[in-house]
Amino acid sequence: MRYVTYERQGGKAVGIVDSLNGLVIEPTSLDWPGDMITLIKRGSVKQNPFGNSLPLEEVKLLAPILNPSKNIICIGRNYREHISEFAKVSQTEDKPPEVPVFFTKAPTAIIGHGQAITFNPKISEKIDWEGELAVIIGRQGRDISEEVALDYIFGYTCLNDVTARDLQKSHNQWFKGKSFDTFAPLGPWIVTADEIGDPQNLRLVLRVNGVTKQEGHTKDMIFTIRQIIASLSSGFTLEPGDIIATGTPSGVGFARFPPEFLKNGDVVEVEIEKIGVLRNGVISLS
Repeated sequence: MRYVTYERQGGKAVGIVDSLNGLVIEPTSLDWPGDMITLIKRGSVKQNPFGNSLPLEEVKLLAPILNPSKNIICIGRNYREHISEFAKVSQTEDKPPEVPVFFTKAPTAIIGHGQAITFNPKISEKIDWEGELAVIIGRQGRDISEEVALDYIFGYTCLNDVTARDLQKSHNQWFKGKSFDTFAPLGPWIVTADEIGDPQNLRLVLRVNGVTKQEGHTKDMIFTIRQIIASLSSGFTLEPGDIIATGTPSGVGFARFPPEFLKNGDVVEVEIEKIGVLRNGVISLS
């Protein structure tokens, strides 16, 4: 099942995407949830409820989860080749971490498919891309073992961990440079875990203006999704609707020779197998 949050008559609604026919189904059931986190808490429905249908191209999609209860939880340095390209540019040790590297992005950075990534060049001109698979937690849990970790996942979506590289460097940590408004494109929808199957068997591609910049595979993660959930939940409660970004493969802009950064008018696409394409334009505010 594919669940989407979209704009409807000036408000927000949750629907089901019929990707075969290019439709969004608006369920007419009186007890249908009005937001994604409520739906996640209830668990996915087993079949499409009756409802009106709208052509997908006529619907304004929003981020599938608009107001998570926590910051977006991110994993740094989770692809071996990305560690090497980062080390080469930043002159740091080219060695994989022994435990998952966790950091967060502010939830106010979230935008949806089709919405613009914006930046102010007076603050930063080194705006970079990072295509990632995002995990959506489905039920509350703490001290979760690797063996049952996938049972706590509701679904998956695409995320672009947009980063202001100069601020990331000058602040000596990652939060500020990754948390500007619009720096967390998410979507276009959530695909439930049963449709994805093995999350370590997905191809990921990021394109800028149609040119492939990143091409990776989730089998190449240093820490699997099972390991990430087990490590993160140790002494830490995960809740329905929590978003975990699982790291980015090599090919980011600042590690290229010469470096490349996003500019006004660019279009960035994150495509993940079995999920779809998250597309966002880029707008300079000055």
